[in-house]
Amino acid sequence: MVGDHAITGDSALTQRSPKNGLSCKMVLQAVGKVLRKGKGKPNGKKLPTEEKKHYLDAEYTKVRVVDFELKELVVLPREIDLNEWLASNTTTFFNLINLQYSTISEFCTGDTCPAMTACSTTYYWYDEKGKKTKCTAPQYVDFVMSSVQKLVTDEDIFPTKYGKEFPNTFDSLVKKICRYLFHVLAHIYWSHYKETVAMDLHGHLNTLYTHFVVFIREFNLMDPKETSIMDDLTEALCTPLPPQPQNHVTER
Repeated sequence: MVGDHAITGDSALTQRSPKNGLSCKMVLQAVGKVLRKGKGKPNGKKLPTEEKKHYLDAEYTKVRVVDFELKELVVLPREIDLNEWLASNTTTFFNLINLQYSTISEFCTGDTCPAMTACSTTYYWYDEKGKKTKCTAPQYVDFVMSSVQKLVTDEDIFPTKYGKEFPNTFDSLVKKICRYLFHVLAHIYWSHYKETVAMDLHGHLNTLYTHFVVFIREFNLMDPKETSIMDDLTEALCTPLPPQPQNHVTER
């Protein structure tokens, strides 16, 4: 399951196209396009690793790239099979989270991130035999992206041909993928938020994180204990933004 290299943000994965729910994919793809345009080095300098939770500052949490209710995008459409919906969204989230990580990957090295951490948590990698390995953050993300890439392109797990059934273990595999992707998002916030802000990509990160959390909550894809380390951020981002003041000046 462990691959040899991380997958680039432009990986050509087979995308699922449910009859409805295109608005969800369109929003995610739009975020991806902007991320590609915004990728770059912030002033050519490596910024220090986060020690305080600057991502909780109100000036940052209020920045989003959409201003509508994301929950409406994750609700299962009546005509769509649940597994089809989970497969389509999981694959797209994988692509965008991988793309989001790629924007800061040059700052995530064995020297800057000797362990895969988020808040006070250190994540360890477990191989196919269950062997526990402590690795650097870039190594961990590499393992995540390679293993998830292998899963979502496996026709026996994520079938794309009409009439082919999903495996009985599909639900547990989706949960496993979501857990991995959450670890990557948490690490970006904890260790590379300043770089993200410097590239003016925090609005995209906030929107992606919020959309992902709403999705996993809607379908109970992660135990709340596993996401509790980011509860403060989740609360800040999932709380509806106050209405913006309107200009009532009448033009003549």
